[in-house]
Amino acid sequence: MSVVEQYARAHIVTDTAVPSADETSAVPVTLRYDPEHDPRRVRVGLPGAGGREWIFDRRLLEEGLRAPTGSGEVRVWPCGRVQAVVEFHSAQGVSVVQFERQTLLRFLRRTYTAAAEPVTH
Repeated sequence: MSVVEQYARAHIVTDTAVPSADETSAVPVTLRYDPEHDPRRVRVGLPGAGGREWIFDRRLLEEGLRAPTGSGEVRVWPCGRVQAVVEFHSAQGVSVVQFERQTLLRFLRRTYTAAAEPVTH
């Protein structure tokens, strides 16, 4: 099984301060899935000094593309026809990350393909 890593452009908004011009433009976000290490979870890496990697159930991401879902630290919901929002909660505040829906769908398809690959050792 192979690791899936995809870089995506996303818009990040936080509640910690007024966003600067740089924070309102698209930034690179890392989407990662390792079926051998953790077959049910995905990782989303946010950029910058305050960057953090969030790990959550892959099913949450999939369901959130169709309808609002999640509780606690991670929430996902569709935003119109072409966008999706992933909201991350921590002690430092809230980060709202807006993705192109197709980018997340492509990533999810790749994760299911990787999870179906036979193990060869």
